[in-house]
Amino acid sequence: MNWLRKNGDASSRRSGILTVLDVGSSKVCCVVAKLKPCEDGNLLRGRTHRIQVIGIGHQKSQGMKSGVVIDLERAEHAIRLAVDSAERMAGLTVDSLIVNMTAGRLKSDIFSATVNLGGHEVDESDIKRVLAAGARQALRSEREVVHSLPVGFSLDAERGVRDPRGMVGDTLGVDMHVLTGDAAPLRNIELAINRSHLSVERMVATPYASGLAALVDDELEMGAACIDMGGGTTTISIFSEGNFVHGDAIPVGGNRVTLDLAKGLSTTIEAAERLKVMHGSALPGSADDRDLVTIHPIGDDHGAPMQVPRSVMTRIIRARVEETLEMLRDRISKSGYGSAIGKRIVLTGGASQLAGLPEAARRILGRNVRAGRPLGVAGLPEAAKGPAFSTVVGLLIYPQVANFESRPSKGIAGFKMTGTDGRLYRVSQWLKDSF
Repeated sequence: MNWLRKNGDASSRRSGILTVLDVGSSKVCCVVAKLKPCEDGNLLRGRTHRIQVIGIGHQKSQGMKSGVVIDLERAEHAIRLAVDSAERMAGLTVDSLIVNMTAGRLKSDIFSATVNLGGHEVDESDIKRVLAAGARQALRSEREVVHSLPVGFSLDAERGVRDPRGMVGDTLGVDMHVLTGDAAPLRNIELAINRSHLSVERMVATPYASGLAALVDDELEMGAACIDMGGGTTTISIFSEGNFVHGDAIPVGGNRVTLDLAKGLSTTIEAAERLKVMHGSALPGSADDRDLVTIHPIGDDHGAPMQVPRSVMTRIIRARVEETLEMLRDRISKSGYGSAIGKRIVLTGGASQLAGLPEAARRILGRNVRAGRPLGVAGLPEAAKGPAFSTVVGLLIYPQVANFESRPSKGIAGFKMTGTDGRLYRVSQWLKDSF
């Protein structure tokens, strides 16, 4: 249940300090925020608290590739620097945090479960029983459960019940969206954080977090897909009737476009990234053959720079972008939720800022596409209000909407709450390091 509320009672909502960490392939971002209960109604759907950022720190990512830890020491170093910057700005010491995860071959499944009520009113214990019954079915997958979310309750023969508390019936049922991932990538991210003497309070799937930050109320309700294009991965989240119903990820992101440019133009990766940001486009322009861009060949510091038509760059970028969008179109089609999202696609993430990308996505995906930015958070610096920070803002929103999420403890076989032994781990690690 939600750590900000007790048993769903609005009167017991409390303020709190929340720390979140976005570990990406291009950047590591830590945000410390103060959450205060809303008094004048929910301005945005599901928001119970106002979020005020009091500390932020971000670093260039190290030791990560496509959301996977490939160098534990370098990943730990980047996390330490980002958290330290946020701590200094906020004026406090971080103990535990909520972190995102992207890798691990994310897979969504729907499980159903029912419990007998015997004709009495539905209370919290009945909801816990039916959620636990649905969560137990997910254990058969033999993968790590990242989220176990109810997407709809049923009471006797009536489906589509959103909140059954206080209602009367004989049988309470639930449809659970269970998002699972491979255990090793999750454990390695947690290990890098534990080595930084921090504990993981909860892991949240990147597509879920991005969707919470970038989608508006009507999109959540009517159905929409949020595509988060990061440096190393691109994730898809599908929401319908206010619920997160499907998540997916592909190991292709903006870094792949940069590498294609570096190879195709025979220049450094840093120069290719700069060219992509300043001159790159996913769509050809009428003046591309006349416009020239300056390229410094790799390894030739003293040679004369080359002049290349912008159209050469556009062709390289366009090929990779179209391939990525075609993969996304196929994943959306295979999800079975193509009709649920209708014509609504929201693009977010750092790589979505490429010029011409929304137009290219509109053509290939065959849907209305808009650029999405994080919503409803105060205190973010101007540089952190763009699409690249949707995931970290979504992590701040997550505790407010997680009141129905099944949170089994270690007592249920197969479930492990990440970070439950973080404090003990840090003490033992200090003893090992010091003596």
